[in-house]
Amino acid sequence: MDARPQARGTDRSVARRAELITIGRKLFADTSYDALSMDDIAKQASVAKGLIYYYFKSKRGYYLAIIEDSVAELVARAGRHDDLPPVERVHSTIDGYLRYAEHHQAAYRTIISGGVGFDAEVHAIRDGVRAALIGAIADGAYGRRDIPELARTALLGWLCSVEGVTLDWIGRRGLARETVCDLLVRTLGDSLRVIEEFEPSFPAPPRS
Repeated sequence: MDARPQARGTDRSVARRAELITIGRKLFADTSYDALSMDDIAKQASVAKGLIYYYFKSKRGYYLAIIEDSVAELVARAGRHDDLPPVERVHSTIDGYLRYAEHHQAAYRTIISGGVGFDAEVHAIRDGVRAALIGAIADGAYGRRDIPELARTALLGWLCSVEGVTLDWIGRRGLARETVCDLLVRTLGDSLRVIEEFEPSFPAPPRS
């Protein structure tokens, strides 16, 4: 008899927490971390300040939860094409990445820049995103995620260039998303062919 009310309460708690994170993403998109107090957040969310402390313990905890939620969405959007052939899967992964950055610019900038100043926890979250995306690209290119260190390093270098290109693109918007995607796919192809030269057992997918 106790299980059902507890389950309903848990469901409500999960929904309430998700709602607060959604509100926080909008707030931090428009206002800097330092400029928002917990009183401001509570007022904008139309909740008691104690409720935010209950779910997140502190403003920093709230901020990190928002970043983690944004990261989960970015990784999910970039890697949801496992049923496609390798070349199409890589293209769709990059397109999903760009779509996320295009529609969640503030969250993307926070993920890539590392948050407030030098924040070790936010940097660790960003590094987790990079590892997940490298895994998705490797899976698309090679059909496996366990790759040699040289391949991982080369893909990390390519991904860091993707971050720079994406930040510039969402700031300037001088090119269509499809053009940027094609550019990044082609530079990835170059990186994969270089990897093949060093690691012949990891051949690059054929050119499309």
